[in-house]
Amino acid sequence: MSTDLHAYMQGLGQQARAASRLMARAETAQKNAALLAIAEAIESRRSELVAANQADLDAARAAGLDSALLDRLALSDKAIATMIEGLQQIAALADPIGEITELKYRPTGIQVGKMRVPLGVIGIIYEARPNVTIDAAALCLKSGNATILRGGSEAIRANQVLARCIRDGLEQAGLPAEAVQVVDTTDRAAVGLLITMPEYVDVIVPRGGKGLIERISRDARVPVIKHLDGICHVYIDNDADVDMAIRVADNAKTQRYAPCNTMETLLVHQDIAATVLPQLADIYRRKEVELRGCPATQALLPGIKAATEEDWVTEYLAPILSIRIVADLDAAIEHINHYGSHHTDSIITEHYSKARRFLREVDSSSVMINASTRFADGFEYGLGAEIGISTDKLHARGPVGLDGLTSQKYVVFGNGEIRQ
Repeated sequence: MSTDLHAYMQGLGQQARAASRLMARAETAQKNAALLAIAEAIESRRSELVAANQADLDAARAAGLDSALLDRLALSDKAIATMIEGLQQIAALADPIGEITELKYRPTGIQVGKMRVPLGVIGIIYEARPNVTIDAAALCLKSGNATILRGGSEAIRANQVLARCIRDGLEQAGLPAEAVQVVDTTDRAAVGLLITMPEYVDVIVPRGGKGLIERISRDARVPVIKHLDGICHVYIDNDADVDMAIRVADNAKTQRYAPCNTMETLLVHQDIAATVLPQLADIYRRKEVELRGCPATQALLPGIKAATEEDWVTEYLAPILSIRIVADLDAAIEHINHYGSHHTDSIITEHYSKARRFLREVDSSSVMINASTRFADGFEYGLGAEIGISTDKLHARGPVGLDGLTSQKYVVFGNGEIRQ
């Protein structure tokens, strides 16, 4: 590792720590002005951004990157519009910083409550997905944090343009440009340095493949907010509305294949399997989704591949779906809790008690009734955007939006009280 790289990362850390103190006291109006100015900068630099993204895509194809990664890397007109809309939506959200809750009088006369405060400096490491640069910057900015963003080398050109847009917006609003810093090197050693600087970085958020997240979780010397896999399930109960079940199971798998909240395993109650599976199989066949099934599924859908034990624990991120016919709700819940990744799981049923059991007993960060797993992201949850999904149980769980990037401290209000 070069001395120059070490000095560079240390410099980013020092600047981020200094900027975090200024961000913690920034007024809401100032933060909102920066968000809207960044949105305007993206619009004004749209042609530059599109050209940079095209250069990234050309290089990625030449390097032989797979279709799922290319899908995440691409910035379509719709993706750029979504980034701009996300900035505007976050600007419209209530500012969590400074909110005081649970204020109660104690017998001594003091009042004790909790105040929401920024985490400080957040390091975010991600692959492809240049839109993450804007989502992460916007959420960290609105929640009063400074951030160091290390995007994937495959998106370096687009990220550099976005970094300039962010700097423009921050400076226009009178906030420190160092509040959002994009690591301007593709050297992988930069990641190792970023995750081992507890004096400058308060939390790390990795977004990417399982290998990246496992490595960061293993080597980081600061707390990590993460999820490893998105092995998401839809369970079609025998009390399901058939048309609804088909519509949801289709959307959960085929609306997009690459996201972590796409269904990877379909579970179907044995009493309804003969009704819904042939109809779903026709839809999947037309959309060129490869099906892999348990023996009961194979008997119902001749010609499909056999699902192996490995299939139940595989996040395909591709047009492949594993299917299992189960005896009842208990078997479905047992399968999900055993093989799932605690990300997002949904039940399709008209039976109230079964739905409530599914909510209580499925141990995932998002649990749904009669809805597609594809809704499990910050934008659809009304968070404006998300910095990632957390399947951890401490601090943040599920889509991590503004509140997930804050902490709380106790505050005490007195009038001269002293302890006896």
